[in-house]
Amino acid sequence: MSFAIIETGGKQYKVTTSKILEIEKLNAKVGETIKFDNVLLLNDDKNTEVGSPKVDGATVEAKLLDNVKDRTVLIFHKRRRKHSRKKNGHRQRHSKIQITKILAKGGKIVDEAKIIEKKKSVTKEKKVIKKEAKK
Repeated sequence: MSFAIIETGGKQYKVTTSKILEIEKLNAKVGETIKFDNVLLLNDDKNTEVGSPKVDGATVEAKLLDNVKDRTVLIFHKRRRKHSRKKNGHRQRHSKIQITKILAKGGKIVDEAKIIEKKKSVTKEKKVIKKEAKK
């Protein structure tokens, strides 16, 4: 099983093909292909390349699935005996991506994955069937 370690948003992630990750928000549109050039380690089934600090020529391609917000984190400040309070909330923005390709030096494909499409809802079909059954 091949994998790579990439760095984005100040964090490092171990990625394999078809893996879905939530990373720091990227300025891209939904459905776009994103390339990560900052590959720190690249491993295929036979050998491992460790970068110093990164592997030259290696890239990881991903598809942007969605831009989402994290859960609300409450920030509460209270100054005792001063009758002073402040309540605030924060929702961090994330980008949800799916890894599609891991490429080695020279554009050689190490691993490739199929993209998972969102399933269509069948609730409308179920409602029609229920109405017909009642008649």
